[in-house]
Amino acid sequence: MRIVDRLRENIGIALDTLRVSKLRSSLTILGVVIGVATVMAMAAIVQGVRDQILHTIEIAGPTTFYVMKTSTPVNPNNPPPAVRNRPDLAPAEADRLKSLADMQYAAIWGQALARMEYLGTRTQQVAVFGADNRFTDIQGGDLAAGRWFTRSELGSGAAVAVIDQDVAHRLFGRVDPLDKIVRIGGRPARVIGVYQPPSNIFNPPGGSTGAIVPYLMLDRQFQFDRTNALFIVVKPRTGVTVANAEEQVMVALRQMRHLRPSQPNSFDLMTQDQILDTFNSLTGVFFLVMIVLSGVALLVGGIGVMAIMMVSVTDRTKEIGVRKALGATRGDILLQFLVEAATLTCIGGLIGIVIGLAFGRLATAVMKIEATTPVLYTVIAVAVSIAIGVVFGLLPANRAARLDPIEALRYE
Repeated sequence: MRIVDRLRENIGIALDTLRVSKLRSSLTILGVVIGVATVMAMAAIVQGVRDQILHTIEIAGPTTFYVMKTSTPVNPNNPPPAVRNRPDLAPAEADRLKSLADMQYAAIWGQALARMEYLGTRTQQVAVFGADNRFTDIQGGDLAAGRWFTRSELGSGAAVAVIDQDVAHRLFGRVDPLDKIVRIGGRPARVIGVYQPPSNIFNPPGGSTGAIVPYLMLDRQFQFDRTNALFIVVKPRTGVTVANAEEQVMVALRQMRHLRPSQPNSFDLMTQDQILDTFNSLTGVFFLVMIVLSGVALLVGGIGVMAIMMVSVTDRTKEIGVRKALGATRGDILLQFLVEAATLTCIGGLIGIVIGLAFGRLATAVMKIEATTPVLYTVIAVAVSIAIGVVFGLLPANRAARLDPIEALRYE
């Protein structure tokens, strides 16, 4: 109880000191605020996007995986030799995989980037998917209006499109877009449906969806990256493990491509876990850079705390002498200034957390993803803030504690 009373008393003294020197205290904690805000903003964004991926995996099903020419993005104009000699994926291969007994779904999809236009109103470049009627089973969402493709439209590659709800609003306003002719990458297509994406959406191959067209239309009318943006979506039947499904897919594709046992696969398989691992590795590097940058800001803030506390010790030399003359021990003085420094940086940390979370929420709102509060990082940020105050306040606190009371009382 005595320790708690001493801490409460010292925190009160620290707050009184901060109120007296508002400008000096604000400038002191600025570095701490910037550092903590950077960490919290990045943590909120990374956590939000990671939740997006997990949500998409739940929609598609954890056993859904992708057959790709290469699972590692490469320059399509100059791919490495191991990828250059691989054949492009073909619709016949998707049909073969679909016929396997343990497969619930298999289809070839492609993705191009194009602008969409209607009566002079244009969008920025958006993702145009070549897919089929099962698009929402993999990507989530639903039809807000209209219909999906008929079997004949899919088989002929008809120039029809299901467009994104936001794109429809941007191009048509309040006009009903159904049966209107929209230009996608300069090519006309009749709008037959409006796609409403789920609240959380992250397309594994990348890009925000602008329109979905029959795959054969994309294949025949669009130039797109067949190395990185052409893939077969495979969804095994319930109860079939990913390992068993992958083995069947590899056997079937190797037979179709006439690969000998000694030859490596001329294709790659990417599972949902691999997508998550790839994301974690990319964001891990990005997050590490942010930690280093925010660490520099925290270091600057810590040095500022130390400098200000040194000045504070000098300014309050006489006060220290009075306290010692009245019986305050060296430990009491040391605790007083350590608590003051920790209080200063803790306040900076709390302000930084609020600013960082607010910025993170704003960024995720712009990205149209839901962000959750990273509780662990919040606790760590507060702890780091207090630790900075203790570490960088130790030298000035020790200097204050070692002052001779008689010399301190003489100080002018």
